[in-house]
Formats: sequence, C-alpha cells, structure tokens
Amino acid sequence: MDVDIWIYYALAVLVLTASPGPSSLLCMTVSVTSGLKSGIFTALGSLTAITAILSLSFTGLGVIIASSEWVFNIIKWVGAGYLIYLGVKAFLSKQDSYDVDPASGPHRQRTTQSFVSGFIVGASNPKAILFFTALFPQFIDSASPLLPQYVVFATTFITLELSWLLTYSFLGSKSSKWLMAKGRARVFNKLTGTVFVSAGAVLSTASRG
Repeated sequence: MDVDIWIYYALAVLVLTASPGPSSLLCMTVSVTSGLKSGIFTALGSLTAITAILSLSFTGLGVIIASSEWVFNIIKWVGAGYLIYLGVKAFLSKQDSYDVDPASGPHRQRTTQSFVSGFIVGASNPKAILFFTALFPQFIDSASPLLPQYVVFATTFITLELSWLLTYSFLGSKSSKWLMAKGRARVFNKLTGTVFVSAGAVLSTASRG
C-alpha cells in the first residue's frame, strides 16, 4: 500500500472519529454515572459494532445494506428510538445526587449492560454504513491483495476510534467528582437527556442520499 494513500485514509478516519457523536456521548455519560470501567466497556461495545460495519463495507455487503431502503430505515429507526429512549429515561429521572461507595466510587452498572448499550448505539448508526461504503472504494487498490489492505485500514480505524472513545470516557470519569454534589445529578440528567433525544431526532432524519 502506498504511504500517501494511508495518510489520506488516516486523516479521513481521524475527522470521523474525533467528531463527537452518540457513541462518544454515551461513553462519557456512562463514565460519569457508573465509573471509568463501565465507560471502557461501553467503548468496546461501540467499537465492536462499528468494526463490524467497517468489515461489511470492505467486503461489499455494506453496499447492499446501504442500497436497501428497508434495511436502512430499520437500522435508522432502531438507533433513533434507542437514543430517544435513553434521553427520555435520563430526562425523567428524579435522581438528585449520585450515591458514592467510598470503596469503589460511583455506582457501577454491569459491564455486560455497558457493552450492549455501546454496541446498540454503534451498530444502529446508518451514517457509518454510508461513510464506509463511500470511503473504501476511494482507497482500495483492486490490483493488490485485499486482506493486507483490510488489516491496515481496520487497524488504523480501531486505533483512532478506541483512542477517542476512551478519551471521552476518561473525561467523563474525571468530571464525576464535580457531579457528586447534591442537585447536580438532576441537572446532568436533564442535559444529557435533551442531548440524547436531540441526537435521536437528528438520526431519524438520515437518508441514503
């Protein structure tokens, strides 16, 4: 693979992964309310889902999914519905403060639950399918073996995506101390609830065009 091609690809992925989105917001929120470990598992769930989308797009199945109005709409509405559900749940929460266990810090949700939440949000973003479907043809050299190219592209993406998601998780865990004061949990829940509902509403407007 030509180094110049990899650099252009890495820059494109850097822009994609650095931009705040539903997955990064979820990682930060989970880290605030449940601790860094839960945030890490949320990040891993999201990364697993998006890496699967990357793989499908690389093999050409992403084109089939992206070109199917029916499949595209199912993915879109599942994602939008789940984000709105998380938002309404947070917004209606009557929690006034976060309970702290002196030995372990904030109350931690199950790692399986964190992973699944991250996976659902990562997998139900149809824009990721469209992005990778449009991205890979620009960089793949059909005259060269595909497997080495896939390994390079996937490794680059996984490294950058995980780095950003862990960064958001870390920032969330650091801000949790400030949110432990009485009354701040209610403000945080209202804010994140509004953002999640807004993200879901925006995602529901996505189209294959």
